Amino acid sequence: MSKIAFVFPGQGSQKVGMGQSVSEANEQAKAIFTKADETLEYPLSSIIKDGPQSELTLTTNAQPALLTTSIAILQCLREAGVHADYTAGHSLGEYTALVASGSMSFEEALYTVHKRGQFMEEAVPNGEGTMAAILGMGREALQSITDEITKAGDAVQLANLNCPGQIVISGTKAGVEKAGVLAKEHGAKRVLPLQVSGPFHSVLMKPAAEKLAAILEKISITDTKIPVISNVTANEMTSASEIKKKLVEQLYSPVLWEDSIEKMLSLGVDTFIEIGPGKVLSGLIKKINRQVQTFAVQDIESCNEVAKALQEVKQ
Repeated sequence: MSKIAFVFPGQGSQKVGMGQSVSEANEQAKAIFTKADETLEYPLSSIIKDGPQSELTLTTNAQPALLTTSIAILQCLREAGVHADYTAGHSLGEYTALVASGSMSFEEALYTVHKRGQFMEEAVPNGEGTMAAILGMGREALQSITDEITKAGDAVQLANLNCPGQIVISGTKAGVEKAGVLAKEHGAKRVLPLQVSGPFHSVLMKPAAEKLAAILEKISITDTKIPVISNVTANEMTSASEIKKKLVEQLYSPVLWEDSIEKMLSLGVDTFIEIGPGKVLSGLIKKINRQVQTFAVQDIESCNEVAKALQEVKQ
């Protein structure tokens, strides 16, 4: 029996105009954008619709904007009768996965990610921390490089284990630069500095994690209706208490994306539907396993196409 996973993108996928065709075509999707404005008490929907990109890219806007857009697109898929057996999200996308799995309400998740964005921005002064993608190097070899540099006094660690040969490192500016140089010396194909405002998924985010823990204590999180694969462990998480704990740890722990996809494959998932702007996750999944079916749903056309393709499979 074919199993479906919904996967949700994280920060970096945002673009002006995302989700607009779905909002125009679907009343429930439109209501999500309206609800976002009401919940946050500022016009997030017009920043999503009209930009400018520089404002949309600010962490405090990008995080709620991506959550809102992905949940709006999800309404359209659900109306078309498409449902998932598992969900997962890349970093911020994990909150969208939790909403999709019935563990958090949209409004509370929105409030939380808006705060999460603020705390992440505040944790490290701008310019002191950064991230870089290391291409063509195994995790063990890279891990020993980052350990060595951290031990010498410049914190740096593995942050996103995205797919074979693509790992993002995160930490102090000096730590990331030194690790990049050593990685090249030890055979990495490329080192790509990322345009980010902070060292996400590194120990430098611990002050943000403490503030986030206080917010998560106040909101209502319930057991999931369908399992979510955790960024932190790459295992299924279903209980409310574990979800709270893992969302705090997620801020300073690596995103085990490759392991999460492998886990879902082992659970029988053969169809992955990326819900939100862009096709970043679909691309990573194809690099992990070429045999699986991937779809990227980001507008009304792709929503209808996927619904039709899956109906034909069932028949």
